[in-house]
Amino acid sequence: MIDSVKKYKWFIVASFVIVVGMLIFARNLVNETEVENEWTIPSEEEQDTEVHEETLVQEPDVKNLVDVKGAVENPGVYEVMLDERVIDVIEKAGGLKEGADETKINFAQRVTDEMVLYIPLIGEEGENMIVTAGAGSTSISTSQEAGKININTATSDDLQNLPGIGPSKAEAIIAYREDSGLFQTIDDLKLVTGIGDKTFEKLQNLIIVK
Repeated sequence: MIDSVKKYKWFIVASFVIVVGMLIFARNLVNETEVENEWTIPSEEEQDTEVHEETLVQEPDVKNLVDVKGAVENPGVYEVMLDERVIDVIEKAGGLKEGADETKINFAQRVTDEMVLYIPLIGEEGENMIVTAGAGSTSISTSQEAGKININTATSDDLQNLPGIGPSKAEAIIAYREDSGLFQTIDDLKLVTGIGDKTFEKLQNLIIVK
């Protein structure tokens, strides 16, 4: 019996070592799999969420502040988006009061940061002003000029808010002032090709030069 045990002694030891080695190998394999899982590439949904969060951080909403005064229901300072216009600000301020002089207001004018928008009453005179301050420059207009378009600085879109001015005439006005210099008086507008007396009559109370 003892001889038999001695005979198979090394076989038993070798078998034990092999089994232990296999267990150690299997354990290492499991650990490596867990590490790989920790470094798994995020799903498309997770990536989209991360990109969206980064976008929100990198691109915050940019707003302007406009001080609304005069004949509106709720005067005050209002936040407006970059593409909003005077009519949008007036709506935020509760709308016009009865007796507000709408002829002095360019409802289509784009608002700018730090703009002071004064809405006069019909027949009101004095030092009432619209003051627009931004980009390092200040533009001041009396109540008689409030809402009028400055043909020396107006963009094509601004000019197209005027009656009888379409894209082609707007570009002609811009081309004239670039080639011949700024308009000295509003009457100089008639020097632009396509602007006749009848068209000018519709515009003369809606435009200014500065």
